[in-house]
Amino acid sequence: VDRIISVSAVGSMREEIVPGHIVIPDQFFDRTQGKRASTFFGNGVVGHVQFADPICPGMAQRVHTAAQVAGATVHKGGTYVCIEGPNFSTRAESNIYRGWGVDIIGMTNIPEARLAREAEICYATVALATDYDCWHEGHDDVSVEAVIAVIKQNVATARQIIKEAVREIATGQETESCGCGDALKFAVMTDPALIPEQARKDLQPLLGKYLD
Repeated sequence: VDRIISVSAVGSMREEIVPGHIVIPDQFFDRTQGKRASTFFGNGVVGHVQFADPICPGMAQRVHTAAQVAGATVHKGGTYVCIEGPNFSTRAESNIYRGWGVDIIGMTNIPEARLAREAEICYATVALATDYDCWHEGHDDVSVEAVIAVIKQNVATARQIIKEAVREIATGQETESCGCGDALKFAVMTDPALIPEQARKDLQPLLGKYLD
């Protein structure tokens, strides 16, 4: 696998991101609580991948273009705050996140994006805004029923975006060197001679080309 396009239902934290709009975020803020595995490293191997820019810029541009071709109202860029699920925010939390300057809120893309980077996979998100979380006084608070209703209304658009993006990826030329494909090249801090045999075996699909 070289590329992942994630499709994610999110809450909008901005008035201008109306439910039904698409967002292609370029940043994440991690508010998960360590309940999900967030790294392939450990067990005798220390590694740190560059994650300042967690979304592949080339992939994000392709997906943004695909969303425009599909006729979606799309916002390029923005910060996705990822909270621990399954739960919705309190009103106080929602307003605090808005004060931090985030644009959308969801439960799924972290540690997904971080693991993709460790696996040297280009990663981008198609975020479908389904609601205004619970901060907007002019709209009902988020509910499962409301989320599902908006998703059903927009599933055809999401499918068309994926179709267009895959076509562009398959036939187009790379516009820039993103660096995702060699993210592990200088990430491992452990002396290769000291990596335990089991860890070496477990990480062979990721590190084999660097350790062999």
